[in-house]
Amino acid sequence: MKTFAVSFTLKLILLALPIAASALPPPEDVPEEVLRTEIITEARSPINGESLTASEYAELEEELQRQPDLHSNVSQDVRSLIHLLYVRRTLRFFIPFIP
Repeated sequence: MKTFAVSFTLKLILLALPIAASALPPPEDVPEEVLRTEIITEARSPINGESLTASEYAELEEELQRQPDLHSNVSQDVRSLIHLLYVRRTLRFFIPFIP
């Protein structure tokens, strides 16, 4: 009975070894700790997704901050209608039979 238990235990250990080794990342993979310390020198435009340098991105951010608020162009009636639609959508989640 002891030999069976020993051989069974050895078989389980041998079966578990390849699974543990396959869970490791590939050796050429850069660790996350190293990636966190890298300085980002390029970015994407929030407007069209175009690749930008850090200085171009900073200029674009400043320009977007200087532009007037887009919400000021919408009338108060339209704003209240949009707000009521949000309220209706929320109520329909809790009370689904509302038309």
